[in-house]
Amino acid sequence: MLAALTGAGLSAAAGLNAYIPFILIALIARFTDVINLPHQYAWIESNWAIGIAAVLLLSEVVLDKVALVDHLNDAVGTFVRPATGGLIFAATTAAADFEQGSSFMQDNPWVGVLLGIITAGIVHTGKAVTRPVVNTTTGGLGTPVVSAAEDGAAITLSLVAIFLPVLVIFLLLLLLWGAFVLWRRGRNRRRYRDQLMADAGYS
Repeated sequence: MLAALTGAGLSAAAGLNAYIPFILIALIARFTDVINLPHQYAWIESNWAIGIAAVLLLSEVVLDKVALVDHLNDAVGTFVRPATGGLIFAATTAAADFEQGSSFMQDNPWVGVLLGIITAGIVHTGKAVTRPVVNTTTGGLGTPVVSAAEDGAAITLSLVAIFLPVLVIFLLLLLLWGAFVLWRRGRNRRRYRDQLMADAGYS
């Protein structure tokens, strides 16, 4: 159960930023005994994997904070984020099984991959849907603010998933609520602006 919560939390974080949970898993697995990846996932903590992920993370952090450019970044993320979520879910649940002497997730990696893809995909979809509303209603000024908040949420969710997985459900519900509030405020602001334009005779 805790392994599934860890996988779900990390996959959700990947839906916001694919590279933050990946790098955290890689570094923790490499330099601590908190996570012991099975041999088929050992490449995650290799120098080249960490290096490439670090470069991609830097580009993600920069591009995601520029209005309009972030839409292109989200389009690319449609494939990258769910794929990373699937990989992380499978790797961390397999690691938990490995430590407990079980082999189910190692023998059936598709289960973790599928669950991770679904989880990350749902979060990514919420991000991709709310971001245009933010960009439109704030003239792009809210883009870096929301992006920074998403990065912070990805870091927090990843660390909680690894060290306090019992809190993952609470954080996921909080994330869902925050996305809904952001979307609703943006929608209401856009309606108010449209109504002002209509009253002024622009429609």
